[in-house]
Amino acid sequence: MKRIKAELSGIERIRYRPSRADGMTLLDAIADHALFAKWFNKNVGSWSAWFAFIAALFALPMTEEQLAFYRKCTGRSAPPASVATEAWLVCGRRAGKSFVLALVAVFLACFYDYRKYLAPGERGTVMVIASDRKQARTILRYVGALLREVPLLAKMIERETAEGFDLSNRVTIEVGTSSFRSVRGYTIVAGLLDELAFWSSEDASDPDFEVLNAIRPGMSTIPNAMLLCASSPYARRGVLWDAHRQHFGKDGDPILCWVASTRQMNPTVPQGFIDAEYERDPASAAAEYGAQFRSDIEAFVSREAVQACVSTGVFERAREPDISYSAFIDPSGGSGKDSFTLAIGHKDRSTDMAVLDAVREHKPPFSPEAVVAEYGALLKSYGVSKLVGDRFAGEWAREPFRKIGIAYEPAAKPKSDIYRDFLPLINSRKADLLDHPKTAQQLVSLERRTSRSGKDSIDHPPNGHDDCINVVAGVLTNLNARRYAYDSDLLWVGGENGEYENWIAEQRARYVMNGGFR
Repeated sequence: MKRIKAELSGIERIRYRPSRADGMTLLDAIADHALFAKWFNKNVGSWSAWFAFIAALFALPMTEEQLAFYRKCTGRSAPPASVATEAWLVCGRRAGKSFVLALVAVFLACFYDYRKYLAPGERGTVMVIASDRKQARTILRYVGALLREVPLLAKMIERETAEGFDLSNRVTIEVGTSSFRSVRGYTIVAGLLDELAFWSSEDASDPDFEVLNAIRPGMSTIPNAMLLCASSPYARRGVLWDAHRQHFGKDGDPILCWVASTRQMNPTVPQGFIDAEYERDPASAAAEYGAQFRSDIEAFVSREAVQACVSTGVFERAREPDISYSAFIDPSGGSGKDSFTLAIGHKDRSTDMAVLDAVREHKPPFSPEAVVAEYGALLKSYGVSKLVGDRFAGEWAREPFRKIGIAYEPAAKPKSDIYRDFLPLINSRKADLLDHPKTAQQLVSLERRTSRSGKDSIDHPPNGHDDCINVVAGVLTNLNARRYAYDSDLLWVGGENGEYENWIAEQRARYVMNGGFR
């Protein structure tokens, strides 16, 4: 078989192995000075783990050292027999995941011919999805460097946009964020998902599942389409955790699951830094750098329980006579990331339900004075003259409401305790929620964390928000706290029409027979 010589120092001579990419493998391209070799010249030994992963991903022959590393990181004994159409990469931070995703994206886009699967005028897309736009820009910079700084590949660029590159072979490399709406309608030849354990989205309560559900149909018409998902691990839930449970350590499974710590994949990260992180927060460091799913974090409430409490198609309830309404507010200064939110609710005495009537949100930037005026008018329309709010807002939030005749009372409990009190209302279906997707999304995303002291706390996930659910939980739990009204005549014990007197006589007889109550 034809061979090429790889002159790159520190890399063994690599065989010219035919593969799907017209005879050149990604390892060949990495060793080729005309392609990607210059990015691996320095500290070439630090890339050996990634070379083993690439060999496993594309089912290339492995050295004994690579095979041993493959077995350690996959829990499997036999090497892969075919190219992975789906792979899950669970690695610690600073392991090099984003650069490798960009490298694979460029290789799949430039070295594969998908045109026979495309209709006239149709383009195939290598879709790189990140947790947010900042992370997406990081990957796009890697992609841009790999394309522009390789003369052979630079000639393929037809058009460059803020989101990606159109190539001359009818393939587009495009980056996006974790929204299931934005990925629909594409013909996807490869989907590369970065840090999906930390995705947050206002589109869905489970953005990782929803994005995958939107991507897979776009790959269905491309026989050799590839899905590669890479992330540091987090809580034991979501698609990354599901993939780990289903595919790690399964010989013969066509779906590859690769688990490795930061230093296993990137030994240039100082061990002293890792040790300091473990000393500071062992649970966090085990996930961030040890690639271990966290056992101290769990979902606060199930999606099904929340959906059961939502009145579908009811977006707001008008004021009704003879009903006393309450309100809860979470102020914000108008800048930064926090929204200024308000919720109004009431207690339905006939059903004992805590009913949500209205939710308002203003995202920054905004004028706090204008929002206070708007919220004041809404509160007065419901007959609310006193509201409860975040105790940390300070006098700056209370004074404007006092000026318009609305008293501001600080919440008696911290946010975590409010959520804890809210959970029984949801699980027992004693809360009647509006059809407000963001509230449902934020509620489902809440996490229960156990600290090293053993104390539980409930809060939004990293990069998440809870401004809407904070006010909803606040107003409905306050309503529930005031629901107990005791009837001093005790007729509820034995009923009416003399039943109470009969019950008292029975209790006296029992007292005599038993020698006193026990």
